[in-house]
Amino acid sequence: MPAIAFVIGHMSLNTLANVCFKLSATSHGAWRFILWQAIGNLSGFLGVLVYTGLLRHVPLHVAFPVTQGLAVLGVLVAARILFQETITPMQWLGTSLVVTGIILTSFKSPGA
Repeated sequence: MPAIAFVIGHMSLNTLANVCFKLSATSHGAWRFILWQAIGNLSGFLGVLVYTGLLRHVPLHVAFPVTQGLAVLGVLVAARILFQETITPMQWLGTSLVVTGIILTSFKSPGA
């Protein structure tokens, strides 16, 4: 059960970091740019700490693809919802393939 919390935490923090970087890139004024950069980097750093905690519970060969794949999914969904970015059906198909790969990666192989 802690592994699921770590995965969700990592995905959330990674998504937040990328949202902050987008806000930084589109901000006007040096202070807003620096503020969003600071929040984004802090979120990214906390995400790395959460990922390290996950590695106490899950092997690296499972943790890496799961967290990276879900981070991609989180950023894509955030881009659509928060920034109204257009995401093509082909991109959604690619995302669904990533999610399918994550699911397949998370299963233990027979005899392992």
